[in-house]
Amino acid sequence: MKKILLIAALVAVVTANAQIFKGKGDQKVQIGADFQSLANGIQGTYDFGIAENFSMGLGLNYALSLDETIDADFDERAAVKLRFNANIGNVLNIDPMFDFYPGLAFSTKNFGGHLGARYFFTDGFGVYTEAAFPLAKYKTENLTPAEDIYNQFTMSFGLAFNF
Repeated sequence: MKKILLIAALVAVVTANAQIFKGKGDQKVQIGADFQSLANGIQGTYDFGIAENFSMGLGLNYALSLDETIDADFDERAAVKLRFNANIGNVLNIDPMFDFYPGLAFSTKNFGGHLGARYFFTDGFGVYTEAAFPLAKYKTENLTPAEDIYNQFTMSFGLAFNF
């Protein structure tokens, strides 16, 4: 009976440590392409684990190519986000190298939600995809077409790194 308990404890420890999101202190960086109907650009994110299944971080987006109807300056093309994620890959127990994360973001352009997934091929390198959508849009008194850049559904794909 003692041997069975010892083996079960070892399996539990190995399985718990095999998850790609390690919880508090975990760090992830993502760099990728951002696609939407009025613009395409680049995205970079940094997430830091604050608890077993929660992380927070920063996101930066910059629209490179715009629809011809939009004339936007640098500040209208750029967005900075404060992100909060619920990393539930280990709860779903799909694969130890898979991280699934719904989250919220407070941005210079809107308040929105996102749904993302990361898959790591090694402990430090993987790919990600993320869908983002606005929940509350930021608008100025004189609405400009440039405000539509980040006030719509976006999809991102790219590389993920684990530190």
